[in-house]
Amino acid sequence: MKTVKVGVLGLGTVSRGAVEILATNATEISRRCGADIQVTHAVVRDQSKARAYLDEQGYSITLMDDASALVTHADVDIVCEAMGGMEPARTLLLQALSAGKHVVTANKALIALHGNELFQCARDNKVSVLFEPAVAGGIPIIKAVREGLAANRIESLAGIINGTGNFILSEMSSKGREFAEVLAEAQALGYAEADPSFDVDGIDAAHKITILASMAFGIPLQFERTLIEGISSIDKLDVGYAAELGYVIKHLGVARRRDEGIEVRVHPTLIPSDKLIANVNGVLNAVLVQGDAVGSTLYSGAGAGGGATGSAVVADIIDIARAMPGALAVPPLAFEDLEATPVLEASDYRCRYYLRAQVQDRPGVIAEISRILGDAGISIQALLQHPSEDKMVPVVLLTGAVREGDLAQALARIAALDVVSGTPVRLRVEHFD
Repeated sequence: MKTVKVGVLGLGTVSRGAVEILATNATEISRRCGADIQVTHAVVRDQSKARAYLDEQGYSITLMDDASALVTHADVDIVCEAMGGMEPARTLLLQALSAGKHVVTANKALIALHGNELFQCARDNKVSVLFEPAVAGGIPIIKAVREGLAANRIESLAGIINGTGNFILSEMSSKGREFAEVLAEAQALGYAEADPSFDVDGIDAAHKITILASMAFGIPLQFERTLIEGISSIDKLDVGYAAELGYVIKHLGVARRRDEGIEVRVHPTLIPSDKLIANVNGVLNAVLVQGDAVGSTLYSGAGAGGGATGSAVVADIIDIARAMPGALAVPPLAFEDLEATPVLEASDYRCRYYLRAQVQDRPGVIAEISRILGDAGISIQALLQHPSEDKMVPVVLLTGAVREGDLAQALARIAALDVVSGTPVRLRVEHFD
């Protein structure tokens, strides 16, 4: 039986999860791939802490402090990167690929921003870059899109792909809590960082949907074209109104094929409460894929954690071990030739919308707002207004599908009315019909 040797950059939660799985399931893994997979080297910042962990677990791994030496080491076949960040991760992986090493990475930001460069380097050196752990943790969504659904023309993807945001919105929806209160709890539970902006502002989800969109539609990675909106402005008032209208608010990454080009976006979204994806709560992730042949398929599970993400790391290592010494036959973004299909400007996206405006409670106000929307070709599909003793009352509208640029112009006119207070709230609606 051949031996495949793995070098690890970083020995944190994800890497430890992978190391422990490789040790615990060694016999099963060997049966699956026909190889003995061994983690032989690791680069860590705190060697004393890492050594204590390795000794406690009984793992024989050589610790190094020179990452460049590891990624070019003669006894390392696969470099596994879980250190995060852009640099030195990008430089190190380019060194590894140039040295003929296969690469597995959990670094979604690195793939989203520099994946095109990494994949070309891998192709030039006839090695592989795999990144299943970079998107949705233990859910095998990369393999599903790249291989399992290869017979399909994929029409759209929509994913709850950040557990922190999903936990916050789930708590707001089920218990009527305020955003700030739930965020503080998420930080106390370890679901959110001290600086939660990467999660709640949508950056993390944007990296992931950028990757999925490229794989689904066969286009180069274009993170800079992704529309990104976070959830920090979501008010429990809107969560309540959404529920009254039969919807749940989720933070979604959405990628959709249209005749004019591709939409790639991250934003809070109203989803009908009877849809399966609307009922994925807590820190779980879920991705809904629509293919022309298979129809709608939903993938759900743990999106983070040492066990879940470590499982995805090991799955990629197994794939490489099966195919060594040559590169994998499946291209990293699923297509041999990427197309120049444009990613659309955000103003050209089309979507249904939830709108809430604070207006004076007097005759003719609804008619004036309806007229402005009608002038822009925007239909009203539902309207909600509760009686109130206040002079200012909230009016909630659901629109038909509309071009985003047209809606923005109409909302600017509505906000300028003297009967309207503040800026109207705008949230997108997806029915997944």
